[in-house]
Amino acid sequence: MPASATQIVLRYIAAILVVAIFMFPIAWWGLTSIKPISAIFNKDTVVFFDFTPTLDNYRVTLLGKSRAELAIESGSTFGVGGASSYDSRQTILDSTIIAIGSTVLTVGIGLLAAYALSRLTFRGRQTYLAWVLSQRFMPPIAIIVPVVFMLHYVDLRDTHVGLIFVHALVNLPIAVLLMKSFFDDVPQEIDESALIDGATRFQTFRLVVLPMVRGGIASTAVLCFIFSWTEFLLSLFLTTSIRTLPVKITTFVTSTGSEWGFISALGTSAIVPSFIFILLVQKQLVRGLTLGSIKG
Repeated sequence: MPASATQIVLRYIAAILVVAIFMFPIAWWGLTSIKPISAIFNKDTVVFFDFTPTLDNYRVTLLGKSRAELAIESGSTFGVGGASSYDSRQTILDSTIIAIGSTVLTVGIGLLAAYALSRLTFRGRQTYLAWVLSQRFMPPIAIIVPVVFMLHYVDLRDTHVGLIFVHALVNLPIAVLLMKSFFDDVPQEIDESALIDGATRFQTFRLVVLPMVRGGIASTAVLCFIFSWTEFLLSLFLTTSIRTLPVKITTFVTSTGSEWGFISALGTSAIVPSFIFILLVQKQLVRGLTLGSIKG
């Protein structure tokens, strides 16, 4: 029974309301990032739009300016401190290296494991799949102590390589399970035809099957990147001099209060890489996320 015009309008209104509810915190985050400190900490009223926008919060966190330098430029003395400890340029670089490195490592290992689990039959296969799935349910806090000792023993604690390996380890179960479902949707007859034509198993994987699951690879890579980019607990315990973005933001909460302008500016900036990544692979991402639900 076709929906009436009223039902369609109500659906659109409901969809807009749901999106607005979810987008409001992000919009408020972005709005706070361009507020001057006087508007953020106004004790009399909540300032919505009655303020002069400023990029000072971004200049401090992304360009390394100190509030003292900004005060000299603007002639203001409100909330001025000494040298800036909010410069986040190195933090952004560290987070980018770790997120991209762990994503590449996770997808590279996950592809081989997922293809093997999808195509090869061996004893204990289902048990192994259940074990892989159970690793995803394990909270990071349960393994944090042994991981710290192991990385310290091999001299990889507080290094990019150590954190890349740990992030890859945490993301690998979900990557294997996702990509296995994409490989399962490719008929095995395609592999058999390639093998009959003289291709090796690896050539079949690389030249025939892999191009057919590009959407699944893209969606898996996006999820692994976001999981690594936003990971907090492991980064907090495994690094001291290296600070990823979530850890760096916690340092903006000082004994005198929270620097909401700097927090919102860095938080808004942290959304940008994930947003760009999703835009670049949006077609493959949509196809990859729906591939497992479409049956021929």
